[in-house]
Amino acid sequence: MKNKEIKYPIKFEPILKEKIWGGEKLIKLLGKKSDKKNIGESWEISDVNDDVSVVANGFLKGKTLKEIIVEYGDKLVGENVYTKFGNKFPLLIKFIDAKTPLSIQLHPNDELAKKRHNSFGKTEMWYVMQADKKSNLIVGFKENINSKVYLNHLNNKNLVDILNFEEAKKGDAYVIGAGRVHSIGEGVLLAEIQQASDITYRIYDWDRKDDNGNYRDLHTKQAIDAIDYKFQENYKTSYSKIENRASKIVSCPYYTTNILPINGKVLIDHFDKDSFVIYMCVKGKVTIEYNSNLSISLNLGETVLIPADLKQFSINSLEQSDLLEIFI
Repeated sequence: MKNKEIKYPIKFEPILKEKIWGGEKLIKLLGKKSDKKNIGESWEISDVNDDVSVVANGFLKGKTLKEIIVEYGDKLVGENVYTKFGNKFPLLIKFIDAKTPLSIQLHPNDELAKKRHNSFGKTEMWYVMQADKKSNLIVGFKENINSKVYLNHLNNKNLVDILNFEEAKKGDAYVIGAGRVHSIGEGVLLAEIQQASDITYRIYDWDRKDDNGNYRDLHTKQAIDAIDYKFQENYKTSYSKIENRASKIVSCPYYTTNILPINGKVLIDHFDKDSFVIYMCVKGKVTIEYNSNLSISLNLGETVLIPADLKQFSINSLEQSDLLEIFI
């Protein structure tokens, strides 16, 4: 148990990632600052490898996420979370812009990732913020298959024939469990919530080359026993939206994500949670008012971490705004 208090909403400096498939929406639509033209990801909150977020506001400004977990422990993340994960932040929070399709890929589960990489596995979820016309997502297979069928299609370069394509629409949500084959298609901007892992098995990359004329590495052998070959009748997650109330999109062992549509002023309390709470603004803009007379703005494409010791505050919006609310 740590005795120090934080009690204010924490913003972090985005970590922007250039990608072969990246575009300009993170800059033009979400206001990220960069002079580069192929920004594919904005890591909003990260404690993964060397990509550790740095606090952008308040008395903790300039400190890393790692440093403040060590210093504040359960006051930042919650007692149960700190007991389970110690000084490791358990989630990785991103915005992703796919100007061209990502590779077809999957992620190993906890057991396999621990054995091979000494890492968490990766279960993630997507929330589509914007999609160009005819944009799509690849999520899973369109029928039950096995490793033999999979390898036959992979080797014959017709893997896409057995994959499930979904039209990407604003507000759609998908859970991408460990082992599920997936890809974000051209023209899709989304928010991604995931376990704190950067382990990806790339199985097909559309035969494209990087700027040096090289193909990116594929992970064919590692992927075979990591793939979930089962077909699912409906891959999209259904959920309800109720104005000024948090409604569940997904709850899994790794995180819960709610949708919170705000119009006006809403009093929020988290006395029922033993966890940090993250808000991602996916529509509009809001003001978070806390400690009687203090406030912080949260604009479209911004993310804020509410420490576990800040239990009550209000969120105010002068326009219809949507937040993703994430906690453990």
